[in-house]
Amino acid sequence: MSLIGRAQPVAPAAVSAAACAHCGARLAPGQARFCCAGCEGAHGLVAGLGLDAFYRRQLTEAGTLRPEAAAPAIDLAPFATTERDGVHRLDLVIAGLTCGACVWLVEQALAAEPDVLSARAALATRRLSVTWRGEASRANDLVGLLARLGFRAAPWSPACLRATEDAEGRALTRALGIAFFGSMNVMLVSVAVWVGGDMGEATRHGLHWLAALIGLPVVLVAGMPFYRSAWVALRAGRPSMDMAVSLGVLATAAMSLSETWFNGPYTYFDGATALIALLLAGRVLDRAARRRARQSVAELLALQEGVVTRLLPDGRNEAVPAEAVVAGDRVLVAAGERLRLDGVAAEETLLDAAATTGESVPRAFAPGDALPAGAVNMGAAFTMTVSAAAKDGSLAAMARLLERAEQAKGRFVAIADRAARVYVPAAHAVAAATFLLWWGVLGAPWQVGLVNAVCVLLITCPCALALAVPAVQVVAVGALFRRGVLVTSSTALERLASVDHAVLDKTGTLTEGRPVLLPEGQDDAMLARAAGMAHASRHPLAQALARACPEAPPADAVREIPGQGLEAGAARLGSPAFVGLPATSDGMTLAFREGEAAPVLFRFADRMREDAPEAVAALAALGLKAELLSGDGEGAVAALAWQAGIAEWRAGADPVAKQARIAALAAAGRRPLMVGDGINDAAALAAAHVSASPAGATDLAQSAADLVLKRDGLAMLPVAIRIARRAQAIARQNIGFSAGYNLVAVPLAVAGMVTPLVAALVMASSSIIVVMNALRAGKD
Repeated sequence: MSLIGRAQPVAPAAVSAAACAHCGARLAPGQARFCCAGCEGAHGLVAGLGLDAFYRRQLTEAGTLRPEAAAPAIDLAPFATTERDGVHRLDLVIAGLTCGACVWLVEQALAAEPDVLSARAALATRRLSVTWRGEASRANDLVGLLARLGFRAAPWSPACLRATEDAEGRALTRALGIAFFGSMNVMLVSVAVWVGGDMGEATRHGLHWLAALIGLPVVLVAGMPFYRSAWVALRAGRPSMDMAVSLGVLATAAMSLSETWFNGPYTYFDGATALIALLLAGRVLDRAARRRARQSVAELLALQEGVVTRLLPDGRNEAVPAEAVVAGDRVLVAAGERLRLDGVAAEETLLDAAATTGESVPRAFAPGDALPAGAVNMGAAFTMTVSAAAKDGSLAAMARLLERAEQAKGRFVAIADRAARVYVPAAHAVAAATFLLWWGVLGAPWQVGLVNAVCVLLITCPCALALAVPAVQVVAVGALFRRGVLVTSSTALERLASVDHAVLDKTGTLTEGRPVLLPEGQDDAMLARAAGMAHASRHPLAQALARACPEAPPADAVREIPGQGLEAGAARLGSPAFVGLPATSDGMTLAFREGEAAPVLFRFADRMREDAPEAVAALAALGLKAELLSGDGEGAVAALAWQAGIAEWRAGADPVAKQARIAALAAAGRRPLMVGDGINDAAALAAAHVSASPAGATDLAQSAADLVLKRDGLAMLPVAIRIARRAQAIARQNIGFSAGYNLVAVPLAVAGMVTPLVAALVMASSSIIVVMNALRAGKD
């Protein structure tokens, strides 16, 4: 039975009596527990779902969870897509999704519905994907459930992502502008007090009030991002780095107001406003760094936005949105037009795929080749058959992988997070001890003790520590993406930086994976008959033989014998043993025989990638010993290993043997990097310390890999290792700087050698230094 519509009374959450029990908004006179009927219903719904823990986890701004009076009048059923076995999928953008507690509530509430199979929300992009079994019209019920919880939902699109980013960025920039304008003006007034030692008391009093008139509104308005975060963290009983900032700023402002009232010698409105301005500047820089990965997602999906020309069966064409095209449709791509969808070429064409692979030179595609969405047609107009709808295509898949890489946390990120959580209460304890030391032990006036305690709070803010690693990770992931390397795992960079052994597959990895027939004086008539049979097989060598003689007519009544070859009457095409010849060890030979005639051998070669020797040498320069591991015959593997400059190689390795080799390296204390492209490599890719798949790898291999090389070749693999090592070095630098900064700054603040203004400048500068240092992670 569905829980939608169920609402049961429950004891109010442990919140302030003056706040709404659901959204936290201030209650008007006469309101007992809830600010509106919507919040009362949402609170009952949360309780009915058994999700009362949400109110202990809630980290959202007060008021953002207030439900609308009615859900938007839009039918979302047409936006749901039908998958196999009657399963429907709907992607939504959620307004009001501001923290991990919101994500938890949304996912748990939807998961409680008996027909919902999965619900996954991404905080970075505000995207919710929900699947259920049943009718498509259930989409409206599920969105109604979200509306009752206070979240507004709309069909997801890149435009929604950009709108959310723009709104949040504008709010932060507006606060930064207010803070800097106010701090500069307060500083002008404060300088007059500092240098005017012989000014009259009345003049000084007037300047204090002028500083208060400017500084107090700035403190109250521009500091709201910190106060809101600190308040909700306090309500949730969880320490927050913004609590130290808020306490320091408000205590400084209160003390300065007291000094203004009694016309004391100095006030510290300049320190409070400068701290807010510099912290906001640091957050804007951090946001800019983090936005790079999110912009990559938006830019990827923006490549498939627009209108395409769909060809109808009767020969007419129509302009339709790319989202309306399904697999199997034929579309016309004009000269200079961008491919919005993945497809299969119907004729030879020239495409610029720089937007997704980073290739600087356009590449020719033959008829039957897979065409990547996002590429630009550099040749004449052509037609293609769509191979996947927009939501299932390569651009959408890359966007999902980028989202997954940014959402999860690596080892260094988790260490920094735990340190920041311990750091906050420790900083508060040191500040309280400083006040007691100066006021209770040393007998100084309470103002002096409070100033020094405030300096401790300001100078020990763990913002730099919290930014130390996440900023580096986001910058490095974005830099690799721009170079054509897609990072699909949050811990991939950390593991990639520590690899010391490279295990390389042969076909499709070191080679192009596209065998070609060697010209050895074959009889044209015999070649044509063999190629006619080869058309019936999907084996790579058979396809290469068919490509070598495309004008050969397909043979009739061809029967394929798995693992051996093809048979058509008295003619046979397959392995040498299949036609009665001794077996060869290279695995790159086909034999053809007609009846009792002498057999003919067709030898093939899989061309090595042009950059393979250079990539192997670059890996060796980075300290990685390269090893070739292939399932092909000894002859072909040995020859390729010699050409690529690889001393150690193994032939005839099946999937089990490849996985066993990776396990043996790990048992020996090595940290292997596995590079493979086929289904037979998937187990080894998953077992390796870190893994990568080249362009053109199978979907299974790319799913198992930690990195996907979108450009052809292996040149970007050493680049990725260098960037990963640089990123980890910078992360360690940031953590070390944050720790060293506090070891020096805290004793100075406790000793009373720092003013609030200097504390604000030093603390905010540390955050900016950490972010600026993180930006270096994108350099090779």
